[in-house]
Amino acid sequence: MYPTPPPAPHRDFISVTLSLGQSYDGSKSWRRRSCWRKWKQLSRLQRNAILFLLTLLLLCALVSYLSVADQWRAVNGRSAEERKMRPADPPVLPAPQKADANPENFPGVLPQKPKRHFRRRPPNLQIRAPGKDSEDRRQDDTQRRDEAVGDARREENTQRTVVSWRGAVIEPQPGTELPSRKAEAPHKPSSQAPRIQNQAASPNERQRAVIDAFRHAWAGYRKFAWGHDELKPVSRSFSEWFGLGLTLIDALDTMWILGLRKEFEEARKWVSKKLRFQKDVDVNLFESTIRILGGLLSAYHLSGDDLFLKKAEDFGNRLMPAFQTPSKIPYSDVNIGTGAAHPPRWTSDSTVAEVTSIQLEFRELSRLTGSRKFQEAAEEVTRRVHSLSGKKDGLVPMFINTHSGLFTHMGVFTLGARADSYYEYLLKQWIQGGKKETQLVEDYLEAIEGIKRHLLRRSEPRKLTFVGELAHGRFSAKMDHLVCFLPGTLALGAHHGLPADHMELARALMDTCYQMNRQMETGLSPEIVHFNLYPQSGQKDVQVKPADRHNLLRPETVESLFYLYRLTGDPKYQDWGWQILQSFNAYARVPSGGYSSISNVQDPLNPQPRDKMESFFVGETLKYLYLLFSDDPDLLSLDAYVFNTEAHPLPIWVPPRGA
Repeated sequence: MYPTPPPAPHRDFISVTLSLGQSYDGSKSWRRRSCWRKWKQLSRLQRNAILFLLTLLLLCALVSYLSVADQWRAVNGRSAEERKMRPADPPVLPAPQKADANPENFPGVLPQKPKRHFRRRPPNLQIRAPGKDSEDRRQDDTQRRDEAVGDARREENTQRTVVSWRGAVIEPQPGTELPSRKAEAPHKPSSQAPRIQNQAASPNERQRAVIDAFRHAWAGYRKFAWGHDELKPVSRSFSEWFGLGLTLIDALDTMWILGLRKEFEEARKWVSKKLRFQKDVDVNLFESTIRILGGLLSAYHLSGDDLFLKKAEDFGNRLMPAFQTPSKIPYSDVNIGTGAAHPPRWTSDSTVAEVTSIQLEFRELSRLTGSRKFQEAAEEVTRRVHSLSGKKDGLVPMFINTHSGLFTHMGVFTLGARADSYYEYLLKQWIQGGKKETQLVEDYLEAIEGIKRHLLRRSEPRKLTFVGELAHGRFSAKMDHLVCFLPGTLALGAHHGLPADHMELARALMDTCYQMNRQMETGLSPEIVHFNLYPQSGQKDVQVKPADRHNLLRPETVESLFYLYRLTGDPKYQDWGWQILQSFNAYARVPSGGYSSISNVQDPLNPQPRDKMESFFVGETLKYLYLLFSDDPDLLSLDAYVFNTEAHPLPIWVPPRGA
């Protein structure tokens, strides 16, 4: 009806903001005011969250800067004297040479090769693998010599390359070289020390059982953990501690002693081609000394192969920065790539056992290389500990401060963890040096009297003699399985002329250590036991707390069984060792290869494997079992060799007259 109204006209609007005396020109001041306006529009919670994140980022940046600065100073700020102690670049590793081999006949070897005449090679301590033909050895030597020349040429081209380890990048410093060997060695290797017979008798039935156990353990390691530190047999994998093939090095001399030539040669090839110490990794001074340095020195003595001595010297040089403390008491840890040493993260203390149980190895390294610095550093620790106050009739506390050089945590005395091998190395250093260092044996004898006076008790109902602990005057009937080293040490001392009642005490303590195994349902000792001191109906002598009932495949019981059988000839010690081996096979053997520590020695139906085979099982436990079952007293004679605390045999410098 009505006409449609015309559309409204389109209108455009322009908004103009007028500000007196101000105009927007894109300047920074305008943008700052705009940002400030936006900041003010945020809630208080939002502003606080942003400020917190910014503060956190600033702190992280500051900590990272300080850490990098410290590492830079540690690497580049060394004095000239410290640089001399810094480890050299990894040396070229030649194949083993005969005693009269001429190094000039092998081209391609680095310039340090001509210095071999300074090494104190012990030709009559070398032994052949039992039951093997020497002709095969000569053929293998020729093949390895050719491989070594190729290795030398390849390494000469790559020794200045950057090394990456766990995400860190390190460039070897130029100009580093091995310390001079001009210093005269303190002792010359003896030419009269008996050696193992070249053709050992065929292994007996029990020894063959040990060889079978070793091969089973080695098969698991070779298949699932080759070149790594430790086997995890249940999960068929591996774990790393130092990343240096710990199990392999620990087992070198065991394979040689057991006559496992093929396995030994394969391991030797890995050492030659794969073992490198130029790595940015912290190692524990004590553990790496007794396992790696001791293992390499022992392999050198038994096989006569220079490769192992070269590796030992390189590694020894890398451990030396640990001794650079105000007190000369070494730090517990040292980085073998950078040379930076430090105490544990949680304390400035080292344990007494750790700093006083590296002397056998460092002394022997000095004797072989002619460089006195290793022996001097280790023996300075012994001298300082000898003069300290805080002992109790020869017994020492467990901790020592690396800054002050004084004992800490006074009044606690034990022969278990953190103190055990201090007493062992007093005796063994005295034996190693030819029974000339009277201070060592005097400290040892005083300590044994202190043990008798303060730590020795008898249990109920079987009257077992055991070694407990003392804490601020209060006695505890607690005994670690580690203390079972003591019967063997006492017997060894009696064999070398110390009081006869030491052997009587050794026998009594050996019975106790056997019962620590025997009274468990699996026949395997727990890590720690408590003894019953009072007559109670239905109570055993040995009591175990739930947290202590695991077994780590430790060697201390079979170690002492070996000494007691070797020095008394009583076959019961062999029988006891045989029972323990059978228990290992029954409860710790993993079908796919390897042996596992177990969590419950009191439950034979479910011992609960812990999925770890410690390197000392093949380095110590099986070695001592093999020697225990031998009826040949010249197989590593106790008048010619002394075993370090990781069961690596080292020669006695001056054998007793008439030995």
